[in-house]
Amino acid sequence: MSDGPRAAPQRFFPQSTRHLLGVQGMHPTRIEPFLDLAESYALMNRSRKTPRDRLRGRTVINLFFEDSTRTRTSFELAGKRLGADVINMTVASSSVNKGETLLDTATTLNAMRTDLLVVRHAQSGAPALLAQKVDASVVNAGDGTHEHPTQALLDALTIRRHFGGLHGLTVAICGDVSHSRVARSNIHLLTAMGARVRVVGPPTLIPGAIGALGVDVHYTMEEGLRDVDVVMMLRMQRERMTGGQVPSAREYFRFYGLDRRRLAVARPGALVMHPGPMNRGVEIDSRVADSDQSVIREQVEMGVAVRMAVLDLLSRAGEPT
Repeated sequence: MSDGPRAAPQRFFPQSTRHLLGVQGMHPTRIEPFLDLAESYALMNRSRKTPRDRLRGRTVINLFFEDSTRTRTSFELAGKRLGADVINMTVASSSVNKGETLLDTATTLNAMRTDLLVVRHAQSGAPALLAQKVDASVVNAGDGTHEHPTQALLDALTIRRHFGGLHGLTVAICGDVSHSRVARSNIHLLTAMGARVRVVGPPTLIPGAIGALGVDVHYTMEEGLRDVDVVMMLRMQRERMTGGQVPSAREYFRFYGLDRRRLAVARPGALVMHPGPMNRGVEIDSRVADSDQSVIREQVEMGVAVRMAVLDLLSRAGEPT
């Protein structure tokens, strides 16, 4: 019976790091096994020969306190392609909606002997709190404005597949940086892997202390996109904004939307990325989103592969070498 792709060396995944709560502070030697295994799974997914026995007998619960399509569905596909029993729980159909606390939910899930718990929550730190209270390995599927580690991993894998590596590349992360957990995780991961990162956006949507993370800050697209290898657009998150941060969608696109004219100042063949869902005509022009330079659909494909790798490797965290 196939064991699936070869496991990463156990020293990278000791019991104390059996969760994936964020990428801040992660060393490249821990990041690379996720990317390497995900690359294997990407190839296997295309061949439709995934190892459906890898997580046989394991239970994965997707616990989503926020709406999601791509992330939840890709985690569900990842678990099922590895042979796990996958249960999707949403707030609307859970006891949380009846007033149950997060810690009571943790106690309940612990009693169910769950193996892997995938959590999305509107409050930063919620997955980390659950990780302290459950025996399962916990994966952060996005918490507040804090982190979204699997999105950063799938973005890194997408970039690596086109350039062969991340070291020395220049990546511009553009738009609503203040409210973006995707931006934070990508900054941590890309800088750790030797890429140069720029953040680009209006002053109202760029955190004042962002430069401390080792990024260059630009307030115009024309300046920020000059000679970059990758342009990563962000969704404008109106649901997290206070009044007055952006005058209107039309004005936002006028100054910070990605169109062909602005993309032309990047390096020839620069990749165009977006974590989705896209607001066409607000963050990005359709002609750019659907162009040959766009890898947005590939990001979705790599999302399944990365989440398979994450579930696989975390499930091995407590196994002997």
